Amino acid sequence: MKNLKHIVSTIMILALVGSCQEDDAEFGDITTPTNLQVQVDIVGQDANNPNGDGSGIVNFTASANNGISYRYVFDNNSIVSSNGSAEIPFTNLGVNTYTVTVIAYGTGGNSTSTIIELDVLFNYVPPADLLNALVGDGSKVWRVKSEAPQHFGLGPVGGLIPSEWYGAGPGEKAATGMYDDRYVFNSDGTFTHIVNSTNDDPVVDTSGTIFGRVNLVDELGPHNEEPNGADIENYPYNDYSESWFITAPNDVETLNLSGLAFIGYYTGGNHKYTIFDRSNPNELLLKTTDGNNEFDWWFIITSEDESTDEFSTQFNTLIWSDEFNVNGAPDASKWTYDLGAGGWGNQELQTYTNNADNIIIEDDLLKITARANGGAYTSARLKSEDLFEFTYGRVEVRAKLPASIGTWPAIWMLGADYQTNTWPGCGEIDIMEQKGQDKNRVLSTVHHPGVSPGAGDTEDFVLTTSTSQFHNYTVEWRSSEIIFLVDDTVIHTVTNTPDLPFESDFFLILNVAMGGTLGGEVDPSFTEDTMEIDYVRVYQ
Repeated sequence: MKNLKHIVSTIMILALVGSCQEDDAEFGDITTPTNLQVQVDIVGQDANNPNGDGSGIVNFTASANNGISYRYVFDNNSIVSSNGSAEIPFTNLGVNTYTVTVIAYGTGGNSTSTIIELDVLFNYVPPADLLNALVGDGSKVWRVKSEAPQHFGLGPVGGLIPSEWYGAGPGEKAATGMYDDRYVFNSDGTFTHIVNSTNDDPVVDTSGTIFGRVNLVDELGPHNEEPNGADIENYPYNDYSESWFITAPNDVETLNLSGLAFIGYYTGGNHKYTIFDRSNPNELLLKTTDGNNEFDWWFIITSEDESTDEFSTQFNTLIWSDEFNVNGAPDASKWTYDLGAGGWGNQELQTYTNNADNIIIEDDLLKITARANGGAYTSARLKSEDLFEFTYGRVEVRAKLPASIGTWPAIWMLGADYQTNTWPGCGEIDIMEQKGQDKNRVLSTVHHPGVSPGAGDTEDFVLTTSTSQFHNYTVEWRSSEIIFLVDDTVIHTVTNTPDLPFESDFFLILNVAMGGTLGGEVDPSFTEDTMEIDYVRVYQ
């Protein structure tokens, strides 16, 4: 028996109706498409599943002589396709008959159309917890989480690392027209996009602006805004409603928006948003592929109000700093070195030096460079021991980390009594460390006898631009707690008590190790890589 999917998907439907002119009519440059044909593929259709696999997805491919664009009209929705291809989900539960009108447009707006009827099965029921997360009690409103690092970013198509190539910092896109947008997933299946949430008091004002990709955003209509690089900012647009529904192709939960609806930044494409992560309450990590098939775009959206309880430091007086604005060796009144073969119990592979090849200030940056040296490695470890030691305060270090596999950069502090009160009794505060095998996260950790030897009390934080951009790594060391931040976002808090060794002087350490317990295996092709530090500042 022949495969029914093959038979149906290769049927070419000849369009004979709906022409605005006779099929062979032309007037100057005005042409009417002829010989409209549509190929239909109901996903998962075979002899045992004549109406598809239950996903409800149907792929259409239209072609016509002199056709320059195509439109699919169905269930009060429409999809425009420049190449004739469209993926349409049909989401009424059970087997339903759908009518799809396919229109081919030629020059001058002339068109030819055909009508297709097909039976499609849809049997996916979204998890109740996901529906409740999206809709809530009917009053839930979503927004881009502008205060979070990497709330908006991009990466390769099909990538699995959020914002792998670029991630916006907190508040970075405040001037674009994105942050005042609000999104409502109504229980009746309608999706409402409010383009300016701040202008509806005392009366409703549907006007606002949005943010989008150059050229792709033209799908929304003509505009006069000049591109800022590849972005169109503050494009005037009004509130609108479309529909939303959930599918799960290949068991991947996917948020589908109808028409030209979008979230955050207009990228065209199929208006489908993969739900990459929903483990955090009232928060979704979404990604979508743009209409150019050039990037995957990432968004963090939240239904929580923007926090008014922002982190507030207890320490505002600058007591010590190094801005690294004098070229040459580090300031000997502020820094000294650990020298010799590294390891100190960590099986590290480097030898620490104070040579200019490994540590230097240039271009207003401190540069700690690890280098291959035959079958070994050299690097540097800078410390403020006996020169600057303190108890309690806020330390802020702005740095860009090395990208090479096997490098282990660290910004940390050690108890000044470590020679008589051996580690972990002396205590250790790791403001930032990064594993050698994962350059998309950073760690903050404390070590003390209650948790070490071992992994320590640690948290990691996704930061995919740690090796390509500068970030602020901060610790707020109080008598009651130790708070770690990245770019002013709290990522880890440790309760400080008299039983812990964090009530006496510590000193600062900056280094890049190679291999070892956290660095792991070094890339065999490694030659050199650098941690760059813009400044170190201490406040009390």
